[in-house]
Amino acid sequence: MSTHRLAVRKLLGGPELTPADLTMTFLVRDDDESPGGRPMPTFSVAELPEAVRALDDLGVRSGKLFAGSRIRDDRASQADSPTGLMSRAIRAIKKARPAFTVITENCLCSHALSGECWLADLRGGIDLDESREVIATQALTHAEAGADIVGPASMIPGSVKLVRDALDAAGHQGVLLMPHLIFDSGLYEGYRTTMEASPASGTRSFQLDPRQPEEAIRTAFAFVDEGADAILLEPALFTVDTLVALKGILPVPVMPFSVSGEYSRLTERRTDGTLDVGPLAESYTVLKRSGAKRIITYAAREITEILTP
Repeated sequence: MSTHRLAVRKLLGGPELTPADLTMTFLVRDDDESPGGRPMPTFSVAELPEAVRALDDLGVRSGKLFAGSRIRDDRASQADSPTGLMSRAIRAIKKARPAFTVITENCLCSHALSGECWLADLRGGIDLDESREVIATQALTHAEAGADIVGPASMIPGSVKLVRDALDAAGHQGVLLMPHLIFDSGLYEGYRTTMEASPASGTRSFQLDPRQPEEAIRTAFAFVDEGADAILLEPALFTVDTLVALKGILPVPVMPFSVSGEYSRLTERRTDGTLDVGPLAESYTVLKRSGAKRIITYAAREITEILTP
C-alpha cells in the first residue's frame, strides 16, 4: 500500500527539481594559485574544462563565473583586461563545450584595491560616471571573450543601461543582461573572503535594505527598463517573498542565487569526504515552486548526482 501511495504522490506532485534547473557557480583562480585556505570551493582555469564537461554530461547546462584580478589598484584598471582571468575562463569553457551557457559577474569589487563595487572621486566619494564606464567596458570584454549573459552586480543606478548600450554599439545585441538584485546580508562573507572582495567601507553602498522589499520591486522594474533580460536575486532563501512577488508582475525571469552562507550552513562534509547536500536540495524545491526560472548554486554537481542516481 505504501508503494502505491508513493506512486500516487509522484503522479499528483508538481514539477520536480532537475539538473537543468541548476546553474553552477565557479569562483575562478589563476592556475598557479593554491586552492587552500579559502572557505569556498574554487576552480583554476585549467580545471574548468573538465568540470564543465562533467556538469554538461549530467544535464547542467550553464555556469555563473566570478573572477578577480591579481593586480589591483584604485581605478580597477585590470577589470576590463582582455587577457584577464575572467576572459581566459570564458574562453576555456567555450572551447570545451561551446553550447554551455556562460554567465559572468560584472563588477569592480574583485579588481579594486578597496574591494568596493565603485571607484572613488578626488574627494573620496563615489564617482558614478567613471564607475559605470568601467563596468560597461568590462561587460564588453566579457562579451568579446564569448560570454552569453553578463551580470552587472554593483546596482549603481544607470549601470545596466550603459552596459546594454555598450554591448549594442559593439554588435553584441545577442548577449543578454542579468543584473543582480541584492539584499544586504551577512551570508556573503564566505564569497568575499575567498575572492578578497570585502569592501573597505564595511558595506555595499547600493545593496537593498532587507526591511524594504518594495524598493526591490522598484529596482527590478528599473533594471528591466534599462534593458535587463532576467534578474538575479540574492540571497536566495531570504528573498523568497520577493521572488514570489516578482514572479507575478515582472516580464522577465527571476533566478535566485544560493549564496556562500547558504552553501556553508546547509551542507555537511561526511567522514568519507563527500558532501551531504540534502538540506540544500530540499530548499531548492522551495525556490522552484516559488517561481525560480533557474537556481544558481555552488553545489550543482552534488545535487545533480542525488537527483540522477
